[in-house]
Amino acid sequence: MQPKRIRPLALGLFLHDGKLLVFEGYDPLKDETFYRPLGGGIEFGETGAQAMVRELREEIGVEVVNVRYLGLSENIFIHMGQMGHEIVLLYEAELVDKAIYERDDLQAVEPGGVAFKVLWKPLSDFADGRTPLYPDGLFALLAGADHAP
Repeated sequence: MQPKRIRPLALGLFLHDGKLLVFEGYDPLKDETFYRPLGGGIEFGETGAQAMVRELREEIGVEVVNVRYLGLSENIFIHMGQMGHEIVLLYEAELVDKAIYERDDLQAVEPGGVAFKVLWKPLSDFADGRTPLYPDGLFALLAGADHAP
């Protein structure tokens, strides 16, 4: 059993034509399909922005520009029967390769070699709360902000 700890994360928010770039996850214990923006853990000595850029490069092989801090979310949750606690730094950014904005989905791989699904999901899918978008409160933040591109 791993010791309980708060995990610092940095996530990238990429929006285009009313859609958000997210990965699709599944928790079989809850029978729940959920979505979360891409990004990951902040390593010691790394800023949140640097972590987000590194994670996007590692996971889907893309470069990002115009990184802008949007806010912070504290996320306490249960996943796969285990409690998690994250402090999440949220960054809006743009993809260098503009062709990615026109793709429906992308191939993604965790550093350990585990593949996962990445897609452009309409923000409207999250409006009624039935389709989970994590961290909690992210949809409200996005719905109340003005975003490019």
